[in-house]
Amino acid sequence: MPLELPKEKWTGKIGEVVIGALESEGGTRTSKVVLGGATSLPFLSFEGEYPNEPPIGMEIFDVVREDYPEVARKPFEDVIDDPGKWAKKCVEEHGADMICIRLIGTNPEEENRSVEDAEQTIRELKEAVGVPLLVYGSGDEEKDAKVLEMASNVLAGERCLLGLAEEDAYKSISVASMANDHGIVAFSNLDINLAKQMNILLTDFGVKLENIIMDPLQAGLGYGLEYSYSVIERIRLAAFMGDKILQVPILCGTARVWNAREAFKEDASLGEAGSRAILWEATTALSALMAGADALLMRHPDAVACVRESIKGLTGGGEQ
Repeated sequence: MPLELPKEKWTGKIGEVVIGALESEGGTRTSKVVLGGATSLPFLSFEGEYPNEPPIGMEIFDVVREDYPEVARKPFEDVIDDPGKWAKKCVEEHGADMICIRLIGTNPEEENRSVEDAEQTIRELKEAVGVPLLVYGSGDEEKDAKVLEMASNVLAGERCLLGLAEEDAYKSISVASMANDHGIVAFSNLDINLAKQMNILLTDFGVKLENIIMDPLQAGLGYGLEYSYSVIERIRLAAFMGDKILQVPILCGTARVWNAREAFKEDASLGEAGSRAILWEATTALSALMAGADALLMRHPDAVACVRESIKGLTGGGEQ
């Protein structure tokens, strides 16, 4: 008798969240992405459905500070001072499925850019690319309330994601997202209980579950990656076992990779530092996918290309 492959049977299903609205849907996006929908662990299509290939978004900034890593800066050095052109290059040359802009320049304790300045940036970004957009604030609760309200209005009808909603700062972002039917990114710091609590807080406040994306924090390789993997996997398993409040897609970013000392350390025995940093990001991103992430936010185009090729292989579309 042929050996029969053992299969897990799950009762739960990850809900689907749509990002981006086409012209026929009232928006101006030329593409949209669907996150979630799985009924099995990542890439195990023989156990259940895995209908939506994980999209890869790329991060850009309104302000690029001096400490921004040279390896990540170099592919975009000709456009890095113009968020619209930066985004366009991410999409047209490197195939980004989404663009996430971090409005760090609005932080009142740093550049303190005005809401009006941020609005101009968002309008330019909206015109520059047709892919779905994510807009993150600077982390200052009071300023973010104004900035994200503005972004919600400027991008009305576009079906974007706003973030980050945290335990002590989620109400103003929730209001901004609900005002124009945007999605919201719920951030929790490596804690499955807090991840669940964030979803409860948001739904109790009025946010629909189908508008929530979880970001449980993806640590970088060598800086807690194993713990991140464990937390993400536990969230996913709980969802498949029937915990409805956790049956929402997971978004993981690789930003913390770019603070890893080992990724940039000049040491001939470790290989060329620039290539190592790119592999550091790709390895972290792939770990997030294998743990259960439904979407990624990345920075370096070579790391993006590496991960995209890996996804093709894992879904049966790569080279044999």
